[in-house]
Amino acid sequence: MKVFFVRRIRGSTPSIDIYTDNLVAGLRNVRPEWTIMEIEPKPWNSPDKLWMSGLGIRKYYECYWRYPQEVSQQQADIFHIVDHTDAHIARWLRKAGQRVVVTCHDLVQFIQPEKQSRFPALSLAIWRYSVTGMQQANHAIAVSSNTAKDMQHLLKIPPAQITVALNGVESKFQVLSRDAVDMLRQQYSVFPETICLLHVGGTHQRKNILTVLKVVESLRTKGLSVCLWKTGGQFTPEHKAFIHQHQLEQHIIHFGNPDKDTLIHLYNAADILLSPSLYEGFGLTVVEAMACGTPVITSNVSSLPEVTGDAAILIDPVDVEGMVEAVCLLQKNSVYRQKFRERGLVRAKQLSWYKNAEKIANVYERVIDKNPEVLNV
Repeated sequence: MKVFFVRRIRGSTPSIDIYTDNLVAGLRNVRPEWTIMEIEPKPWNSPDKLWMSGLGIRKYYECYWRYPQEVSQQQADIFHIVDHTDAHIARWLRKAGQRVVVTCHDLVQFIQPEKQSRFPALSLAIWRYSVTGMQQANHAIAVSSNTAKDMQHLLKIPPAQITVALNGVESKFQVLSRDAVDMLRQQYSVFPETICLLHVGGTHQRKNILTVLKVVESLRTKGLSVCLWKTGGQFTPEHKAFIHQHQLEQHIIHFGNPDKDTLIHLYNAADILLSPSLYEGFGLTVVEAMACGTPVITSNVSSLPEVTGDAAILIDPVDVEGMVEAVCLLQKNSVYRQKFRERGLVRAKQLSWYKNAEKIANVYERVIDKNPEVLNV
């Protein structure tokens, strides 16, 4: 079988790169006889696009004309569009008589819409056009049952046309030696008694960063030594105003976008991963933390209860005092802390990219065997 992966621009969406790289590697492991090909769009500022300018013309030309046209000219048994925001390409492929599978990671713009451009109405309309392309696919992959339910409800995709394949966690995310952890904590002047909270990810509204900051402030006002290690997106003006108002600058270290080795050290050195997202399609960071033996406090909404099982402390994402109490209990009660550490390690082992690849390989085989009708025709 020849499988063609339709990628995004590498580096533009790190989480999609992680998904695609691990799925491709997994498929080469579980189906070594298959031919795996990949294609990706040209960067919007590549030399042959410099003649275009204006209101995102380069971006829209590449995303909605040149790249879909190039993809549709290829030949394969299965095309796998790895991100739902490129699902409009399924229309081109189906017109060319190709079989198509699309992965949906989340439908957050339906659930938690955010203004991320100068023309939010236009951006939302284009996003809707893209994701509704999944209705033209032969089959869709959902990264969680929660995402599958959203697809059924919001896009009217029949359950029979959706397979849930939970993401995995890379084996590189593991428990490190105590010496490596102590060196990092000493490097950033964290005292032994300091409660070190970690948040990994962006600062979009759904990430609920203001609640994270409120937890830090509440712990500090209780007289506890606390610090926040932050990776990912930069704080918004609202976040910076809160930090300044409560004089939290000295309690926060922002690591930007660390490489994987540094991130693994941060997971291991932190006391707790605090991830109170309002919505997640999967929530890979909570699994990475658990694989590193770090207790997790996260939200009791969207996909997070499904992904973590009984291995994390689940709290209402706006319950600041509930999170503060959970942090204090983890720090004071070593038995309680060890329970979540052990449960997390077990849960992380259950989520592997090998299992993910095997399940998706079975989807390809069913699509080839049954050649199902295009959805909603």
